[in-house]
Amino acid sequence: MVIYFKRTVFLLSFLLAGSFVEAKQPIKVLYLTGQNNHYWRASANILIKYLNQSELFKTDIAISPDKGENMSIFRPSFSEYGVVVLDYNGESWSDETKADFLNYVKNGGGVVVYHAADNSFSNWKEFNEIIGLGGWGGRNENSGPYVYIKDGKIVRDDSPGHGGSHGSQHEYKVVTREKEHPVMKGLPEEWIHAQDELYDRLRGPALNMTILATAFSDKSTGGTGRDEPVLMTVNWGKGRIFHTVLGHVGNEAKHIATDCPGFIATFLRGTEWAATGKVTQKVPANFPKNKNKN
Repeated sequence: MVIYFKRTVFLLSFLLAGSFVEAKQPIKVLYLTGQNNHYWRASANILIKYLNQSELFKTDIAISPDKGENMSIFRPSFSEYGVVVLDYNGESWSDETKADFLNYVKNGGGVVVYHAADNSFSNWKEFNEIIGLGGWGGRNENSGPYVYIKDGKIVRDDSPGHGGSHGSQHEYKVVTREKEHPVMKGLPEEWIHAQDELYDRLRGPALNMTILATAFSDKSTGGTGRDEPVLMTVNWGKGRIFHTVLGHVGNEAKHIATDCPGFIATFLRGTEWAATGKVTQKVPANFPKNKNKN
């Protein structure tokens, strides 16, 4: 289902992104998008296809008004869904929509924060608690510490500086930090993710946050020289939040990052966990491995 908020263009491509597959009690997903500094039409097509083809989910999409249009009409029915996937980086929601979202999460609604969605709403205190860490949007030391791992320990770094950056796109190794967490259980301890942006210098409250996996942000690619969080979970109220910084979608003909089986598997597993607290999916046979190991 496509949920409209005075959109003038009918996005047939979303209906063609993969028909709903019959499944026993599929998890209802609301995919929320419509403004982004990335190519949200492409990412929505890709991720909705993955969700629906998994046979675990049934996905509706909520598309916001365009930038500069009346945001007061954008009021999705969050409570109807088991999990909300945020692919949104744009103008502020109305106070009513913000309140609806917070009540949804507080009462146990699941949330998936996908890639640039963690750039949003830098001045919305509760949203930043929900995502744990964010970048850009004027974030700085007042937004919370930088959080990363050094020598196997979590560092909360209060140094002054802007929040959010990334170097050049490249393949990088993802290191599992919580191998017993349902999202990560059974995955390799290290695996090579396809060419992608690697977010670094994220900062925020990072309360009730668990770092599931990190990647080394190499200075040779414009990074920090630190092990930066790439997969995280947050508990806020009764809600579960899965946050992935992976999956950049640009204007390329091929979308290498979101085609990676590692991205697909962790995205689907994180979505199921956010909705239910469990993961029933098997690790796919094509899940990537560390190229330096057998």
